[in-house]
Amino acid sequence: MNTAKFGYGKVVLPSSLEVEVSASRLDIVRFLMICMVLLTIVSIFHVWSRFRLVELNLQISEAVREMKELEQQQKRLKLEAASLRTSARIETIAKRDLGMTVPQEQQVVVVK
Repeated sequence: MNTAKFGYGKVVLPSSLEVEVSASRLDIVRFLMICMVLLTIVSIFHVWSRFRLVELNLQISEAVREMKELEQQQKRLKLEAASLRTSARIETIAKRDLGMTVPQEQQVVVVK
């Protein structure tokens, strides 16, 4: 029969009961460890996803800023191209650089 043992003024459980208690505690410890590992993994994933979200928002804002700069540059280039195509500028270059002149009446031939 299992009887309680006394040692140092304390009650000591029988050895068969100690095994059951330690196995039960071991199961609880395993369960808690698994829960802690899962909680850690979920927490790490949550932090990583938030970090990635912030990083992507920064990339988006940078792309939007660059797009606005390129649109402004495109407007400036269109304005410059329009000023370079004016007939007065073309006539000046033709006279000054190419030595061209306005044709006389006898030089004009009408084609019908």
